[in-house]
Amino acid sequence: MANLLSLQFSASLRKYGSLKPLRTATTLPIDKRRYSSKDGSTSEYLHKSIVPSMHYQKSLPRLPIPKLEDTVKRYLAAQRPLLDDDQFSKTEKLVRDFQSGVGNQLHEELMAQDKQNKHTSYISAPWFDMYLSARDSVVLNFNPFMSFNLDPKTEYNDQLVRGTNMVCSAVRFMKTLRAGYLEPEVFHLNPAKSDTVSFKKFIRWVPSSLSWYGAYMVNAYPLDMSQYFRLFNSTRIPKKGRDELFTEPKGHHLLVIRKGHMYVFDVVDPNGNPVEPTQIQSHLKYILSDQTPAPAYPLGFLTSENRDVWAGLREKLLAAGNGEAIGSVDSALFCLCLEDENMRDHIHISHNMLHGDGSNRWFDKSFSIILAKDGQAAINFEHSWGDGVAVLRFQNEIFKDSTERPLVHPGSSAAVVDSASAVRRLQFNLDGELETGIAKAKENFDSAVSKLTIDAMEFKKGGKEQLKKKKLSPDAIAQLAFQMGFLRQYGQTVASYESCSTAAFRHGRTETIRPATVHTLRCAHAFVRQPGKHSVDELQGLLSECSKYHGQLTKEAAMGQGFDRHLFAMKYLANSKGQPLHALYQDPAYAAINHNILSTSTLTSPAVSLGGFAPVVSDGFGVGYGVHDDWIGCNVSSYPDRNVHEFLQCVHKSLEDIFTVLEGKPLS
Repeated sequence: MANLLSLQFSASLRKYGSLKPLRTATTLPIDKRRYSSKDGSTSEYLHKSIVPSMHYQKSLPRLPIPKLEDTVKRYLAAQRPLLDDDQFSKTEKLVRDFQSGVGNQLHEELMAQDKQNKHTSYISAPWFDMYLSARDSVVLNFNPFMSFNLDPKTEYNDQLVRGTNMVCSAVRFMKTLRAGYLEPEVFHLNPAKSDTVSFKKFIRWVPSSLSWYGAYMVNAYPLDMSQYFRLFNSTRIPKKGRDELFTEPKGHHLLVIRKGHMYVFDVVDPNGNPVEPTQIQSHLKYILSDQTPAPAYPLGFLTSENRDVWAGLREKLLAAGNGEAIGSVDSALFCLCLEDENMRDHIHISHNMLHGDGSNRWFDKSFSIILAKDGQAAINFEHSWGDGVAVLRFQNEIFKDSTERPLVHPGSSAAVVDSASAVRRLQFNLDGELETGIAKAKENFDSAVSKLTIDAMEFKKGGKEQLKKKKLSPDAIAQLAFQMGFLRQYGQTVASYESCSTAAFRHGRTETIRPATVHTLRCAHAFVRQPGKHSVDELQGLLSECSKYHGQLTKEAAMGQGFDRHLFAMKYLANSKGQPLHALYQDPAYAAINHNILSTSTLTSPAVSLGGFAPVVSDGFGVGYGVHDDWIGCNVSSYPDRNVHEFLQCVHKSLEDIFTVLEGKPLS
């Protein structure tokens, strides 16, 4: 289960009236329409898995609720490096009182509630509610981005060619998923036994209620795939007080946004067959050639507003006769944002893919593919419906498919079809109140993003291979470098958060790894404050202790044995009952540990070049990072309260010191 580390990152239906069908230009008979690849093969699917996509879902183990005494022990251990002796003594007394009284009652009630809801996990409903009840803008506060690597064949990075291939691959993914042909998400700890045709032929005949156990016997761990159905045709609907999730699987159209205009056209025909790639190419070419001036009031800004404000404006939009157009936006397969500029560098990519200028986005869609003029692409996704696991799988699959099996090519001729009829540019009726609302949303958006700074760092003197040779966890060393860097810059240790997936369990979401520990505190002080007082052997010993303890925390979190979600669920339960919160939840130390100044998330993937998100608090850092074979990269954001450039210099210096010691050299 330790391999679940590679998953880390970080994260209600509404019916509309009947929509008018989109007009689709057709050049081939429906029964012959199939995607054709350059090698002559034809398929509307990415692949056809021997094992059905959801075969393991029924038998997935349930997310465990930790023992209360374990949660208390872990919570106090995480608080220890953040508090002085007096503060820790006060917090410890509150925790012990909670454990013996109200906490024990809440824990027992949570256990009883969990037994009555065996179809799900104890954290699922509270976690959905946490996201959907949040009233802050989803921009910067919730939506992250993950950028694609460029196509290795440079000529395929032409915006029209890459856009067409990505859309076609996305439709293939959707078709493969809905047909049950998508390979189930499984961690194979012994692939020679479990990731084989013979095992798959065997396991497919094991009843779904038992299939997980069959995989477990050969050291394979299927993952929860319950979030996948929200990938397509889904959007977050703003509502006063609490938003709703909407999914309409019957939608056959794509939403394209360019220069603030919204267009829709079918990418799947009425019989469920994919539209020909050359037709999609023709429709995108038509949109890219549209010379209509940008709208004075781009509607996309509304999705960046405070959720209650946006909910009120949406009601006014519907009342003004925009129901059909808004319905087309909400029910679209996904959103493709076409940009009219080239990306200058990684920093420009990060800003553009995280927020852009606000006019060319619909931030409420389950995900958007953003495609710049030079072929740089990224996924920006709304976070309430699911976490990075489903999105990363989608990203990996469409990168592989669009680059290895492209369906249109440089020099390909677009189909000769009437795109002017097939593509519909959505029109919206806006009154003065709505125009004022959009203008205000733009003002708020501009103000928010103007405060965000993003900087990046690449450490080229070592990476995963060197660390593993020293029997050190690469993730532990990266996290230690952040602790050391912050100590070097600000002279203190602060609350830190690392996301860890609990997708090994039914309806698992995430758990928190707490990277600031007594071990990182001791090690950081030895390196930063007392570099001449410790021998190389002593420093190496401290690094080893950090690595071992971080590995333990990671395994516990992946197994649902952290403390954050348990405490959160008990607090949520008390609030839902109208019960006054115990003093533990009023403790300044509880507020401080949940004020995550270092918010971190990692992923490495052949499809992804970098990922990023904004800080979760105004005086924090948003740290996206990856530990590669021979280098370590960080993409970090901050607001004016913190100096991100200086922080990265301090992290780089910390990594230099760590690798110097690992080479057996004393610190200078």
